[in-house]
Amino acid sequence: MRKQKPPVAGIRASLRKLLSLTGQRNAEVSVLLVGDKAMRTLNRRYRGKDRTTDVLSFPLREGSFSRIQPQVLGDIVLSLPTAARQAKAAGEPYYSEIERLLVHGYLHLLGYDHERSRAEARRMEGSERRLRKAIQR
Repeated sequence: MRKQKPPVAGIRASLRKLLSLTGQRNAEVSVLLVGDKAMRTLNRRYRGKDRTTDVLSFPLREGSFSRIQPQVLGDIVLSLPTAARQAKAAGEPYYSEIERLLVHGYLHLLGYDHERSRAEARRMEGSERRLRKAIQR
């Protein structure tokens, strides 16, 4: 598979729209674009899963230090090779998959957790669809 250039400007624009749409205009989010090896290391270290994954989120509005800098939402880590493989398998454009993962990771920063319950998974899926539709305008 040919390595694709990361769509940094598109990610930045989509993230700005997400922040605006969710009433977080003054919030900060960092996005780290990594390869599968780095993602596997992070997934193993922070989730105990020794495999790569497509997106990880590290919310900073949780825990005992959440009030130190409340404008900082947290970090989103995207595996570009995994995104490329998933896009190809789904027959979707590369950036469309990256945008899907960005929205998914962003919702985790806002406190959504699809692993908590089926109801929460449905709520998160609905929010993902609405936000993706809104940022594509």
